[in-house]
Amino acid sequence: METYKLVLPEHLNHYGYLFGGQLLKWVDEAAYIAARMDYSTCEFVTVAMDRLEFNERVNLGAILRFDVHRTRVGKTSVNYTATVYDALFQQDKAKVIFSTSITFVRICADGSKQPLPPLATQQS
Repeated sequence: METYKLVLPEHLNHYGYLFGGQLLKWVDEAAYIAARMDYSTCEFVTVAMDRLEFNERVNLGAILRFDVHRTRVGKTSVNYTATVYDALFQQDKAKVIFSTSITFVRICADGSKQPLPPLATQQS
């Protein structure tokens, strides 16, 4: 799945660059959307993000491209890799801003873990 975000003034930190927490929010949201698109009948919560390393500072007006791909499916959990690129950087040379792996767990109404259905039944 691919999506884009525009960096606006309300997304900046006190140094004038993209606030790291805002980027994490966007990454979590993009990965959650990918999980719900893969498993439309399931409810998920984020349980982990691996290694958080910000590779580049991001300026006001930047357009970021978020690429999210499923990497592992477990009994109750599913992992996605999310990579964030500077969308306006030279198209033939992708500039990675940030990358992480995100784990979601399927839950039921009471918040307990629930097994994932087979992925093939979720796709049309």
